[in-house]
Amino acid sequence: MTAAVPAALPASLAANRRLDRWVRFLPDGTVAVRSGKVELGQGIASALAQIAADELDVAYSRIRMIPADTAESPDEGITAGSMSVEQSGSALRQACAEVRYELLEAAADLLDVHPMDLDVEDGTVRAPTGKTLNYWQLAEKADLGRAADGRARPKSVDSLRLVGRPLPRLDIAAKVSGAAFVHDLELPGMLHGRVVRPPSYRARLVSLVAEPVRAMPGVAALVREGRFLGVVAQREEQAIHAMQALAKHAGWEEQADLPNVEAVPQFLRSARAQTETLCATGGRPADAPSLSACYSRPYLFHGSIGPACAVAWWRDGRLQVWSHSQSIRPLRRDLAIALGVDEESILVHHAEGAGCYGHNGADDAALDAALLARAVPGSPVRVQWMREDEFGWEPLGPAMAAKVEGWLDDSGKLAAWRCELWSNRHIMRPGRDANPNLLAAWHLDRGFEPPAPIDVPFESGGTSHRNIVPKYDIPRLEIVHHVLQDIPLRTSTLRSIGCYLNHFAIESFMDELALSAGVDPVEFRLRHLPDPRERAVIEAAAKKAGWDTLRSAARGNAARGTGIGFGRYKNTAAIAAVIAEVEVAATVRVLRFVAAVDCGRVVNPDGVANQIEGGVVQAASWTLKEQVRFDRTRITSRTWEDYPILSFSEAPAVEVVLIDRPEEPSFGVGEVVAGQTAAAIANAVHDALGVRVRDLPLTRERLVALINGS
Repeated sequence: MTAAVPAALPASLAANRRLDRWVRFLPDGTVAVRSGKVELGQGIASALAQIAADELDVAYSRIRMIPADTAESPDEGITAGSMSVEQSGSALRQACAEVRYELLEAAADLLDVHPMDLDVEDGTVRAPTGKTLNYWQLAEKADLGRAADGRARPKSVDSLRLVGRPLPRLDIAAKVSGAAFVHDLELPGMLHGRVVRPPSYRARLVSLVAEPVRAMPGVAALVREGRFLGVVAQREEQAIHAMQALAKHAGWEEQADLPNVEAVPQFLRSARAQTETLCATGGRPADAPSLSACYSRPYLFHGSIGPACAVAWWRDGRLQVWSHSQSIRPLRRDLAIALGVDEESILVHHAEGAGCYGHNGADDAALDAALLARAVPGSPVRVQWMREDEFGWEPLGPAMAAKVEGWLDDSGKLAAWRCELWSNRHIMRPGRDANPNLLAAWHLDRGFEPPAPIDVPFESGGTSHRNIVPKYDIPRLEIVHHVLQDIPLRTSTLRSIGCYLNHFAIESFMDELALSAGVDPVEFRLRHLPDPRERAVIEAAAKKAGWDTLRSAARGNAARGTGIGFGRYKNTAAIAAVIAEVEVAATVRVLRFVAAVDCGRVVNPDGVANQIEGGVVQAASWTLKEQVRFDRTRITSRTWEDYPILSFSEAPAVEVVLIDRPEEPSFGVGEVVAGQTAAAIANAVHDALGVRVRDLPLTRERLVALINGS
């Protein structure tokens, strides 16, 4: 086979070039495929398996996706930013193309034919003479330990048989049988741990009576290091009882230093901040803006249905950890710092947990387990947080606020746009600072200081400021970011990061401008979108929803309305438009969503649709219900009663329209509809009632206040 001129390797493959780190052929006739990205419930393992099977010419059922670990898996950083298909998918596609190339070269030598004369079906290579060899025989002859070099070319679009088809997910059987999650992991001689947290962020431990707890049934160890308190017991219920007793015997001194929960937007706009101009083109108009408005979102929980969990095992001076972290290598680094051990002495295995799509307590639970397991060397220790731990201590999605101003010209088109954003930076994940970014590390005797949060650079897609620049054609733009320096509550990345508020503000304001210009909201957006792919997404959503009919239909006795939200993730990736149809009575009820999406080449249409449906429903829950409550001392939302989410009976129908672009690169879709969903609901409420929703969530009390003009 004549090799092509080497092509540039995808970034993940360039950083992990050895082919057998990605693909190995197992004695049982299956193919082991590894990725550095982890399964979080988003179906990424199945999508990657589909890509690998297609490129290798083997049956999808032969692929075994191996959970990531820090010993053998490719290092692909963290699983975040809706980039798994984009990054790992492109790397795996090229790696499999090179593996196939090596196998066919080996087969050609053995069968004495030209590689181009060979056919492959489900891993069996056939020569024109009828002689056959299979991949598992050839793997011993081929050099799969070599570095990827870009000589092989992945298949053309018209040669793909599996990509683009709705194949069943590989992970469902284990989830149904209870064998998928770290919560269900059982190891020989496993003990159970629980941690007693301070009652509030800056509470100081002033007294502790430990002896009665040490004497409780089943207690194997009691651990105190600074403000870190924990117990290990033979059985889980014993650990819970010991934890509850230890909490009663601990005295704390607290500080009343949190802001007023009823005035979070005002707090954000008045807090100490560092101001930076992100974008300034064309200069600001001299005249007053045609319109201005302020928008906000509250602090939000990740709201994982299952609390954080981890298992740790110290043996022979080495530590093994099982965690549902999204960033197992950065976690290993921070564990080493916090524990004072060599990083190479720690092995972290990824094990699935309750989905969170952002930085929740998974990494923290791993350090909890390691600290407690260190007290009982030789025995694995499982630590599961209680719901009160999860809500009281997980990193929150940051509260944010924005002010938008717009200038319309005489023709009703946008002439200028100015936006001010107030937010702290969002990234507080482990692995990026000299101090470990893990909760228990801050409570130890050493007293590691929590690192300051960071953002991905604005030029690289941003984080808190992601999608703060509107995608529309506007001659003059000014975008200002007020970066909060004082952060009263623990925060970090939450699904869609800044996009949720930023798209909500942009798309709500576009509706306000459309009303001011006397133009239909869909038409107003299309007037400002020259890109044909972006226009096609809005047009597809409007057609599927029956936009013109809905907007002109008589409402009858019920207050019904329809609204739209549009955006392109990072302004460079997947494109999505969401249309919501709502009915407003005592509360807002969404009757129906239509979401149109262009994510380039669709790998698995069912998988894409599932992600869009989940993203829409989660964003609807944020928009209609969710808000972290706290007093001046501590978080008071500690149960699902205190923090209601959208229920099954309230979940609306979601219709998804996929615009497949087989010749285009694939983009992830996990975060592409959040802000559009919020804006679509808010714009639909205005269509129904004539009141404008600018502060979230849209609770019954807020709706009544809007209607009453207060």
